[in-house]
Amino acid sequence: MTMDSSTGGSVTAPRIKIVEIDAFQRDIRLRLPFRFGAATLEKAPQAFLRVRIEDEEGRTAIGAAAEMMVPKWFDKNPALTTAQNVDQLRTSIRTAAAASLEPSAPTTLFAAARLNEMETVRRLPGNPLAAGFGPSLIARAALDAYCRLADISFFEAVRGNLIGIGGPMLPDDIDADAALAMLSDLRPAGSISARHTIGLVDPISEGDILHPVGDGLPESLEAVITRYGNRWFKIKLSGTIDADIDRLTRIAAVLDRLPDYRVTVDGNEQFGAPEQLAALLAQIGATPRLARLRAAIAFVEQPFSRAITMETPLGDLAAQLPFLIDESDDGDGAFASARRLGYTGVSSKTCKGIYRSLLKAIRIRTGTVPGLFLSGEDLTCQAGLAVQQDLALVSLIGLSHVERNGHHYVAGMQGAPQAEKARFAAAHPDLYEQGGDGPLLSIRDGRIAIASLGAVGYASGALPDFEAMMPLS
Repeated sequence: MTMDSSTGGSVTAPRIKIVEIDAFQRDIRLRLPFRFGAATLEKAPQAFLRVRIEDEEGRTAIGAAAEMMVPKWFDKNPALTTAQNVDQLRTSIRTAAAASLEPSAPTTLFAAARLNEMETVRRLPGNPLAAGFGPSLIARAALDAYCRLADISFFEAVRGNLIGIGGPMLPDDIDADAALAMLSDLRPAGSISARHTIGLVDPISEGDILHPVGDGLPESLEAVITRYGNRWFKIKLSGTIDADIDRLTRIAAVLDRLPDYRVTVDGNEQFGAPEQLAALLAQIGATPRLARLRAAIAFVEQPFSRAITMETPLGDLAAQLPFLIDESDDGDGAFASARRLGYTGVSSKTCKGIYRSLLKAIRIRTGTVPGLFLSGEDLTCQAGLAVQQDLALVSLIGLSHVERNGHHYVAGMQGAPQAEKARFAAAHPDLYEQGGDGPLLSIRDGRIAIASLGAVGYASGALPDFEAMMPLS
């Protein structure tokens, strides 16, 4: 253990080196098409990383992380094919792995992650959101490995700052002492509300289902509410006012049966100008059947394309509702830039990096600007490592609800052998319930029980079967 007080705050954290990285994938096919923005997702590979670390005493341990390689989210350039989008993410993994394995002195987990992200973005210029995908996976897997080596949980590692937040890699606008005090005060909850995603082509009522999947899981919004009891929802918008009003009215007819509910609305970069969004909000406000839904909106997410967001002040829109950036959150200074335009919220997603989420939480909790908020959003996190690590992160930083959609569009731990499924089910009996083909994410009364994520390691009492996977192609 080494003392680092170069920023004025005492940070005791281990120094580690990453000595081995292996990358794998599993092909995932969705049970229902997921339409967001201009893209319809029907299949995508899930990336898995296995990372071995070594501490200063020469002890080693293995950790893992997983994430869907979702096309048309990291880069929405219409000239790129779906295959090219996925290759961007594979390239990010390979580039980040090569940078991580170059000879270097042992350093803290935080410093290693920050340096790796900076170097990978430098080597892959043009799209920092896509470039950061590989570093985010390596950082999670390395932290998992350290927790297993130290026989502690993710929660203990962060609250005790064994991750090493501090030192020269800490941004200048964050006070080290305040950061350490904030981290030590974090307390994970035993459960969290699941915010259900309503995709653009999702059936709203049972009568909307034209081609039933028939796998026993809910397909319509009505069936989702019946089975899971959700009270939080995320509604995707298309940017076409008439179509959005018609769909919102049909959604409201279902949600208004509930005694209470809250929603967030996601533009996924589909609005070309503030006037277009203002017209939609005005139409919502003028539609009596949307009165309860309008009152239930908690915030609006990423309405404009990332190409214009940072040049487009919200103006009067910011007085109507809180606004959040997601796709435009592509670097450490993005939220500060967005705040000057009227945004008050920013997303937490493990695909952007766990340390970036922690730094956002530190800034919001220790800063002097009122009304800022952090929200947990999803990248179709799959059952197993991906959803567990994301749930642990958002719970620890104090979020009361998180978007969850991986369980809806994909049934359980697709592609995993039965023995692996059984290990995860046994390690996390609160998180999963048994389905016809293995464990399914358990959502009861709209909430996910997550106490078992305090297991040794980064939120997982089991590791996947890497030998049953394909190498990253």
